[in-house]
Amino acid sequence: MEKMLKNCRLCPRRCGIDRYEKSGYCGTGAEILGAKACLHQWEEPCISYKNGAGTVFFSGCGLHCCFCQNNSISSDIKGKSITVNQLGDIFLRLRDSGADSIELVTPTHFAPQIISALDMVKNQLGIPVIWNSGGYELPETIELLNGYIDVYLPDIKYYSPQVSAKYSNAPDYFEYASEAVLKMTEQVGKLTYNSEGGLVRGTIIRHLVLPSHRHDSMKILDWIAENISPENALLSLMSQYTPFEHVPENCPELRRRVTKMEYNSVVRHADELGLKGFMQEKTSASAEYVPDFDFSGL
Repeated sequence: MEKMLKNCRLCPRRCGIDRYEKSGYCGTGAEILGAKACLHQWEEPCISYKNGAGTVFFSGCGLHCCFCQNNSISSDIKGKSITVNQLGDIFLRLRDSGADSIELVTPTHFAPQIISALDMVKNQLGIPVIWNSGGYELPETIELLNGYIDVYLPDIKYYSPQVSAKYSNAPDYFEYASEAVLKMTEQVGKLTYNSEGGLVRGTIIRHLVLPSHRHDSMKILDWIAENISPENALLSLMSQYTPFEHVPENCPELRRRVTKMEYNSVVRHADELGLKGFMQEKTSASAEYVPDFDFSGL
């Protein structure tokens, strides 16, 4: 673990920072920063099917999307320091509270520490571990997770390099995200459910429809249909985009919600392609759904 953090190359930024000395591109050093741990009941039905996913929100991010709804923890790095031992204890407490799974949100920059925590408790959990990331991953990092992660929940945010450069300073986003998703589906294989309908193995690909970018969304759906077996992955199409004050002035197109026409046209395209999964209701576009990152549960 120490070696990986001294010359950090856990994500495609490959910033090479010694995170024991200063923060990487993700905004964090070597200590784990958490923002909240709780039962999250508003994930996809096969994830939060009974009591909710036992969700741990991590602070920092390797993408820093300009429209991020969790900006206070992803870019402003609001977080509480926790040790590897404490993280393992958090997983067990969530399990004991009835969690349907352990869900790790924006975890990539803490992959080595998470692996160490899971080494201590994975055989005690008895519930799947979910990797919920922005999709901007290196195949080498996904390989490190083999045997630790049961369900992958990646975003594919953008198809166009111009769009990903403007919103996330990552013109190579789709190049890496598409390769990562293929690696994820190869690693965990076919969708597998328990007797209660909970997903215990497999991949769910999330995509948030952005205002003015429905055609970019459709290109992502085309790629999924052409490259991912429906036996291996579900699509989760999201309409929850909410404009926040921190959206920069040079992105006026992001200062409104997605229209009904925009979202429905993407949903129709998914139907035409035969993609199966979940389609979020338009009422999900609300700031009320952003968690209060008050460090509770840590």
